[in-house]
Amino acid sequence: MIQSMTGYGKSVVQLPSKKITIEIKSLNSKNIDFNVRVPAYYREKELDMRRAITNKLERGKIDFSIFVELTAEDTAAKVNKPIVLAYMNQLKEIADAQEFDLLKIAVKLPDALKIDREELDETEWEQVDRALEEALQRIVQYRLDEGTVLLKEFEMRISNISKLLEKVVNLDTARVQKIRERISNSLSEIIADFDQNRLEQELIFYLEKLDITEEIVRLKNHLNYFVDELKSDESNGKKLGFISQEMGREINTLGSKANDAPMQKKVVMMKDELEKIKEQLLNVL
Repeated sequence: MIQSMTGYGKSVVQLPSKKITIEIKSLNSKNIDFNVRVPAYYREKELDMRRAITNKLERGKIDFSIFVELTAEDTAAKVNKPIVLAYMNQLKEIADAQEFDLLKIAVKLPDALKIDREELDETEWEQVDRALEEALQRIVQYRLDEGTVLLKEFEMRISNISKLLEKVVNLDTARVQKIRERISNSLSEIIADFDQNRLEQELIFYLEKLDITEEIVRLKNHLNYFVDELKSDESNGKKLGFISQEMGREINTLGSKANDAPMQKKVVMMKDELEKIKEQLLNVL
């Protein structure tokens, strides 16, 4: 089953003194590309988190964030009382002012607040790790749901190309006949009497160059291969991209050999359908 590289997953951990929110967003990218925002005390686990995300998501532009909201009065930032009092005493020597006014100035000066470095609690980390796994499961499911939408789109486009190809096949017999008549008529206008046998030999040589049988067979094979890969258990956008390139080559060759306006129109329509496939393939894992 194909997966989209677009996804979103979120989970929340409620602890006695804080609420921790984990968010993972992903967009399409050729490789895996991280943008990580986590509190400083989770940095020691960042490599583990990156590894877990990579194993699950494989590719994509990943935006990974952990937000911590304190829900209790406990805070890591505390007033550095000795420093603030020292500032106030020095300010008193400079200006005559009320203590409250001096306090307002002192708390804005450097080192007025001290922040105790918070250590990561292993019990807390276990809960965060489980929440990360939950967020990953949700983003994978999101990707699968998006993949189902893409699958229907691809199946429709491939079906359209197949129908257009059948029309090309039906036009081929009439195309060959029109080419024969066009050449014969042109020669009749130029040369009143020409060697009919020689004309037939030249026509055979010319029409062999315009023969599209091989291109039709190869394009049908590529279309079938593409559909088979869509039904594969694994999502492989790169392989589908390679198959679409091969489809493009055959369609382009059909166009260059067509030498027939009605057939050229069908080829242009096939190109349009293929371009829409290629655009969507950029988002397939």
